[in-house]
Amino acid sequence: MPNASETIDVSSSPRRSRLDNIDVLRGLVMIIMALDHSRDFFSNSHAYFDPIDVTQTNVAFFLTRWITNFCAPVFCFLAGVGASFSASRGKAKTTVAWLLFTRGLWLVFLELAIIRVAWYFNFDYTLLKAGVIWCLGWSMVALAGLIFLPRWLLISFSVVMLAGHNLLDGIKPSDLGSFSGLWTILHVKGTIQLFDGVRLLVVYPLIPWIGLMSAGYACGPIVKWDPDKRRKLLFITGMTLTIGFVLLRWINVYGDLKPWTEQSSSLFTFLDFLACGKYPPSVSYLLMTMGPAFLLLALLDRPETPGWLTPAKIFGRVPFLFYVLHLPLLHVMAVVWSTWKYGDAPWLFTNPPGAAWPYDFQFDLLLTYSGWAVAVLVLYPVCRWFADYKAKHKDWWLSYL
Repeated sequence: MPNASETIDVSSSPRRSRLDNIDVLRGLVMIIMALDHSRDFFSNSHAYFDPIDVTQTNVAFFLTRWITNFCAPVFCFLAGVGASFSASRGKAKTTVAWLLFTRGLWLVFLELAIIRVAWYFNFDYTLLKAGVIWCLGWSMVALAGLIFLPRWLLISFSVVMLAGHNLLDGIKPSDLGSFSGLWTILHVKGTIQLFDGVRLLVVYPLIPWIGLMSAGYACGPIVKWDPDKRRKLLFITGMTLTIGFVLLRWINVYGDLKPWTEQSSSLFTFLDFLACGKYPPSVSYLLMTMGPAFLLLALLDRPETPGWLTPAKIFGRVPFLFYVLHLPLLHVMAVVWSTWKYGDAPWLFTNPPGAAWPYDFQFDLLLTYSGWAVAVLVLYPVCRWFADYKAKHKDWWLSYL
């Protein structure tokens, strides 16, 4: 789940090692994200059952879906960190705000006009999808104004939105009359009617993603701290958030729309404990994902990145390119394979994909993982070339890719 401001060129910077852990973490979640989207195209789990619902799924499908929960929160938070780093390099806040504003609107346009085609393989714009790129775009637009707040107020705003937004769960779009569509965009996953038969499928409501990105911006100065002090803070923060998740989820009173319940076995009870709501991301979901993310940032914060993590670092430096390319690549591969097996693949050209999906796709995890591996391997040399190109060129338009 990338954004147009995520890539930080540090190829000639003496502080390069301070940013490698950010690039590596971003690249790792990008790779994991591709697994989730491979599941979308090479499995009909979304058409016949919810892989995160322990009453319908199996362990393999649950874990395949659950591990991808880390992608969107990490990207959103690191987008804020990247914007803060940009401001710390001497750019005026007005310049940073303008870049955030224009990049954000660019991402929203791409989501609605271009990326939906990669998802659906049709030009029937009667259905528009407000997905993760839409969410990141509007969060950047909001951050363009929020960066002018005093840092203490920005932190307060972020904490209140992140920790308190589940208090709004009782408000339904139908309660707000003519503002029901706006509330769906802000806090409730659903479909709203726009005009002339055009529908907007809101997959990523904006609250509390805006707060998560602003929290990343507020945490940005930590990048320049002394390494030992920075690693210690990252570790303590990660442990605190992780423990907070366990306690909040265990209490089972606040923090998620779906309380966990005792299942047929202790294993499935544990899985239900982990099955936190993502649309919108609950407080428990954010604690569950961001805690380990901070711990991994601390672990990766070292003078030199291990060689085996180089591919992740490359993907982390050009995630927007990876995102834009991996969807049509996976989709094309799914069409080719499905046409070979079934003679046709009409379910891969519908709004959204899934109509009349062959039932025997349901538990084909081998196909899901194979498609994922092929996509990552194919895109690596392309991303490596583009990362090198961006490091050597400073054209303004590269900031939007």
